Amino acid sequence: MRLAPQPSAQPLRLLVVLLLATGVITSPVISAGCPDRCVCDDQLVVQCAGQHLTTFPVNLPLATRQLIISNNRIVELPPLSLNYLSDLVYLDCSNNSLTEISESTFGNLRKLAYLDLSFNTLTRIEDRTFGPLASLVMLRMTDNPGLSEIHPDTFSENAVLQVLDVSRNNLTVLNITSLIALPSLRSLGLSGNPWSCECDNEDLCVWVHLEGFKFQDEGQSVCGSPADMQGRRLGDVGIQLRTLCHQTLGSWDYIFFIAIGFVIFAAGTVSAWVMGVIMVLYERYIKKKDERLQVDEEEEEEEEGTSETGHTSRARSDHGNGNLKTLHNV
Repeated sequence: MRLAPQPSAQPLRLLVVLLLATGVITSPVISAGCPDRCVCDDQLVVQCAGQHLTTFPVNLPLATRQLIISNNRIVELPPLSLNYLSDLVYLDCSNNSLTEISESTFGNLRKLAYLDLSFNTLTRIEDRTFGPLASLVMLRMTDNPGLSEIHPDTFSENAVLQVLDVSRNNLTVLNITSLIALPSLRSLGLSGNPWSCECDNEDLCVWVHLEGFKFQDEGQSVCGSPADMQGRRLGDVGIQLRTLCHQTLGSWDYIFFIAIGFVIFAAGTVSAWVMGVIMVLYERYIKKKDERLQVDEEEEEEEEGTSETGHTSRARSDHGNGNLKTLHNV
């Protein structure tokens, strides 16, 4: 019985030499194996849910398309490990102990379309955290009890985002500048947050009123403060806040008006004083000028009178001398 010829090992050796030369084979992150306590299938799905993991799994296949690491105790998503998975389109990190997400976390996940960060311990979402996720369609960040702040520009580069859920967090205000600019957004979850229904959150309330069809839980998105508005729906108080916030003046407004009034009063007083000084000086100048002209006229008149008197005396003297000469001749 003849055995089938064995395939040559030469190509495999060449591949190993090439990987060693490039340093790729030394990285456990990009090996072709499957992480411990995880299941990998032919559909490029890596399932690591509920395995009591405390760190991000290693030995992930490079071509992984879906990664599910939910229901573990993972505290960090290391960018160096995660960003090797450039073909990843689905990432479920829900129900872990993640405390922080940064822009570098998802720096190379250009194809990622679904991201779930629910049931973690996030406290703040920084600027451009999801900026690299150009293909992100659905983002869930629910049930983070300490999440109280989302940067106004967090979603400014997620142009294809369609579904965003930030329900059941600790949000009181939400700047909607970047959300309004999302052309594809069709569903937004806001319920379960202690929303402020005061002037600092007026834009959100008015937007909920105008775009109610986008909010999957609009009826459960209610005010948490102030006390007289607790339990009221955000959409119902939107127009009321629009009217209220633009009729009343705050303490800083009054201070501003008082300061402006003082400045105007001081400017008017100084201007009146300067004009008064100028008028007094002008009147003194005119008076002195008139007096000088009057003196000059009087001096001219005196000079003319003196000149006429001199001519008359000289004429009389000449006439007397002529008479004396006539008498002497006789």
